[in-house]
Amino acid sequence: MDKKEEVRLSKLISYILRHGAVKEKLELLPDGYIRVDDLLARPKLKGVSLAMMQHLVDNNDKQRFAMIKDEQGQWLIRANQGHSLRQVHVDMEPLTTALATVIHGTTLDKWVKIQATGGLSRMNRNHIHCAAGLPEDAEVKSGIRASCNVLIYIDMTKALQDGIQFYRSSNGVILTDGVQGKLALAYFSKVVDRQGNPIDTTK
Repeated sequence: MDKKEEVRLSKLISYILRHGAVKEKLELLPDGYIRVDDLLARPKLKGVSLAMMQHLVDNNDKQRFAMIKDEQGQWLIRANQGHSLRQVHVDMEPLTTALATVIHGTTLDKWVKIQATGGLSRMNRNHIHCAAGLPEDAEVKSGIRASCNVLIYIDMTKALQDGIQFYRSSNGVILTDGVQGKLALAYFSKVVDRQGNPIDTTK
């Protein structure tokens, strides 16, 4: 499997596991797992083997997926976070102490919309996604795109004091529900570009 095919397959599986399982008529367990045999039986995945799936999971640089065997010895797969399916409740570590750094990465055009709407929204996902560092930090595997050019630093201490909950997924993504799906501008400690220059937040 060449790199191009690996990327295509990763995006397809990510979509199915996070958003499309019901549409694909796949049985979805409460913790987000799907039987690998059922997934591989879908026409969209014709020709994909269990070995290819395991390679994809093991070598995904963002650790998007997890595979386990159930009590019957059947392989199961899930996305570690990013679901829009409300019935999925992935195991996450609740965070009760503020982390030193929590960043949401975005783009300049999206930042304009974030300002206009009063904060970050989980959109159609179950949570707002953040990272505990910059994209180039070795310990940051997922939660922030390398292509982002605007960094929103979250005041996690203030948010926790106001009762907003935060979690850490198994691949290190920092997640929050905000308040009814939104994290207000008041919880942004600073907004900068990738060079660290402040971005005007008064507009």
